[in-house]
Amino acid sequence: MTLTIEDLVIPVKHSAGRKTMQLTVDRDSSLLLTAPPLVQTEVLEGFVRSKLSWVYQKLAEKSLMHKTVRQKQFVQGEGFLYLGRSYRLNLVEEQELPLKFYHGRFHLSKSNIEDARKLFIDWYVAKGLKWLGAKANEFKNRLSVEFSAVKVRDLGYRWGSCGKNQTLYFHWKTILLPAKIAEYVVVHELSHLIEPSHSSDFWLCVERAMPDYKERKKWLAEHGMDVEGL
Repeated sequence: MTLTIEDLVIPVKHSAGRKTMQLTVDRDSSLLLTAPPLVQTEVLEGFVRSKLSWVYQKLAEKSLMHKTVRQKQFVQGEGFLYLGRSYRLNLVEEQELPLKFYHGRFHLSKSNIEDARKLFIDWYVAKGLKWLGAKANEFKNRLSVEFSAVKVRDLGYRWGSCGKNQTLYFHWKTILLPAKIAEYVVVHELSHLIEPSHSSDFWLCVERAMPDYKERKKWLAEHGMDVEGL
């Protein structure tokens, strides 16, 4: 069955294993209401209406995720983010490595411009592994959890995920965010080692490790997708 409430069309899935109702917004902005068997339509509608503010906020966030981001041209003086700060690109004739960062600038060999995007992503991945791994080790003690590994890669529209065998995954773009916001992403994924869902217990875990998480979470929702692509 489906519910139509205002401008929303919401499929309903009844599950014998559920004791409570849950409304989710997927990455493609689709909605799903999961409920125990035999819950009356009026109760389902009341539950959805109580969540409308949250639903529209999530849909707005998803819309921001899909907006067009200007692609880099890799020209002299172009800015590239690293932990929230923009650093200029300097094109050089020759150097030991194709891409280097020193004296507050990125330095790229002109002969490697065609490979610039891959070189930058590889650089961000390497820095992300080191920085995010160190932060995960720092915050794990506050949550009394253990993780097995940190991996950095392209995760599409996700900043991070908690995978099998207690592996933490982070998008390479996480290292472009301001340090305080990247720390929130780390704590968010560490907390999933304790509570897989975004339940009230999950957010209590996040708050225990990061009392000001709501401010950081809000910044990420409002500005995270302003991070420029490559």
